[in-house]
Amino acid sequence: MKKYCFALDLKDDEKLIEAYKAYHKKVWPEIIKSIKDAGVEDMEIYLVGNRMFMIMVVNESFSFDRKQQMDENNPKVQEWETLMWKYQQALPIAKEGEKWMLMERIFKL
Repeated sequence: MKKYCFALDLKDDEKLIEAYKAYHKKVWPEIIKSIKDAGVEDMEIYLVGNRMFMIMVVNESFSFDRKQQMDENNPKVQEWETLMWKYQQALPIAKEGEKWMLMERIFKL
């Protein structure tokens, strides 16, 4: 098992943030399936203000390239991503097209 952590911002609008949270209380089953099929064993998203933090635990079958290919070829995932982008915004340091940005671990107890 390996763990990855990511960050992304939401648009700083209380109504949009509440709508985004509501979607994540009832994530579409096709999205859950696609996440699991990619080798993700566990995923959590945390929110403070409009900044999100995602923890993803993956098994040995997971690869970023494979997940990207799977997502690009899944119309339901593309529909979800398009919908979620109405609520999300890139971090100030993101390059064009970057959404969830991989974080560097700088401390572990």
